[in-house]
Amino acid sequence: MLYLDHAATTPMRPEVWEAMSPHAETIYGNASGSHGAARSAKNALEEARERAAAVLGAQALEIVFTGGGTESDNLAVQGAALAGGGRGAIVTTAIEHEAILETAAFLAELGCPVRIIGVDVSGVVDPDDVAAAVDDDTAIVSVMAANNETGVVQPVRRVSEAVKKRRPSVVVHTDAVQSFISQELNVDDLGVDMLSLAAHKFGGPKGVGLLYVRSGVGLKPVLHGGGQELGRRSGTHNVMGAVGLATAMELTTADRDRFNTDVGAARRSFEEGLRRRIPDLEVNAPAGGRLVQHSHLRIPGVRNETLLVRLDQRGLAVATGSSCQSGAATISHVLAAMGFDDRRARECLRFSFGWTTRPEDGDSAAEIVADAVETLR
Repeated sequence: MLYLDHAATTPMRPEVWEAMSPHAETIYGNASGSHGAARSAKNALEEARERAAAVLGAQALEIVFTGGGTESDNLAVQGAALAGGGRGAIVTTAIEHEAILETAAFLAELGCPVRIIGVDVSGVVDPDDVAAAVDDDTAIVSVMAANNETGVVQPVRRVSEAVKKRRPSVVVHTDAVQSFISQELNVDDLGVDMLSLAAHKFGGPKGVGLLYVRSGVGLKPVLHGGGQELGRRSGTHNVMGAVGLATAMELTTADRDRFNTDVGAARRSFEEGLRRRIPDLEVNAPAGGRLVQHSHLRIPGVRNETLLVRLDQRGLAVATGSSCQSGAATISHVLAAMGFDDRRARECLRFSFGWTTRPEDGDSAAEIVADAVETLR
């Protein structure tokens, strides 16, 4: 199988499992305990926290380990909106991940005002539009670093600057789940107060992520219980997952130049090969404004679900859109926000390359896709 659905999840890097395995076999204590086994687990946990923080340019106590990207997004939005017992307003965009939009919808039911900002035809939000929606009751602004479907990169730094200029107390959050594998992320350079990651998007284990929370930012917990993570996220620590996350972050950082070179070559040859055989092919993202690993394409006259099945039969794994929308009857909210009608949206597929991609995989994938399209047409 040629796997081009890395935006959904990635294979685990072998070094990550090597680092994690002792915590399944020998260092298995509960990090909240006080005996020797627990202290060993606690030491590993705090070392992982320090390592993760160093990658992001943060302080160790600013890292909250979570159960993944969805929980991280929930904690960020709910935690900021409900901090201090209030019902703060949420400002976000129409192309965010469901973890943001559905959390905002839930908070709206609790009385929190929600303002959704549109994007242009390329899927990019205007920082001035975001800032204009901020007022005295705004608690949090959440704008993703890059879109999980199209790969379009958002101007997070400029959004933060515009928001802070209008109201410095507003918390700025970014969902950076898709972008970390190919883009260097430093919380100060981005100007954000909170940032979400999920390990399985860059060669780590599923079921673990983190939320960076800048020191001094108020956060009401979503999970209540034993008060772990300085009261910000209760629950027995997933020490093995935290070690895997930190290891994957370091490996991804060290491998990023190679990743961008190989994946860039693969995507370039993939799209060039398709254009030669499918002249009416459309790329649904600006050339210089998308993640190197994403290729979101429209093939006019070919239903995406039908093509997906044909590609799967030929050993090529791709997606029609976000994994969270798999099987949905409605079209992608991201494409709808970009102005796609139902017909055009149902002619789009997402190809996403990853750390296992070889430069020659682009040519192989292009041949498979072109052959399948010619058959269908």
